[in-house]
Amino acid sequence: MNILMAGVGGQGIILASDILAQVMLIYGYDVKKSEIHGMAQRGGSVMSHIRFSDKVFSPIISKAQCDILVSSEEVETARYLDFLKPDARVIVNRYRLSPPSVALGVDEYPDISDLILEKTSHVCFIDGNDIARSLSNQRVVNTILLGVLSTLLEPDESIWEECFQTMLKGRIRDVNIRAFKAGRAAKAN
Repeated sequence: MNILMAGVGGQGIILASDILAQVMLIYGYDVKKSEIHGMAQRGGSVMSHIRFSDKVFSPIISKAQCDILVSSEEVETARYLDFLKPDARVIVNRYRLSPPSVALGVDEYPDISDLILEKTSHVCFIDGNDIARSLSNQRVVNTILLGVLSTLLEPDESIWEECFQTMLKGRIRDVNIRAFKAGRAAKAN
């Protein structure tokens, strides 16, 4: 299974991919992970490859081999569409971070829906920022997206919660568990 997680700096993509990798290790898979976070601290692109199976030899997902793309920002989704297998699944947070040309009024923010649907019909748009606001913590969108993702994977919810317990500090653990459950519930609707 090949999962690509994408977003921009500060959205928690690396933490989310670390949690996913740990869940799959506990579940019994061999896991490889690779990440790129160039100008992440300045809102630049962040991407993490997570691969798991009985035996994985490379941490990098080849183009046209990604089973699931999870993206916390709309344009970041479009950047990685070439990685998708036919009929791959895509989970997209309905969040738009305007690039400078859009902020200055030179360009318009693109609608990526048609681009995604050209690649796959298995698309789940999530209003993660609205869900995060309802939990009074904008920093848990990554965990909401993990909740949605978890509905597509084998490990039981208890394994995910075990990872939150061991990987997150007490003050943020509870809100992240609530965010994870909200993501699972959002997918169920």
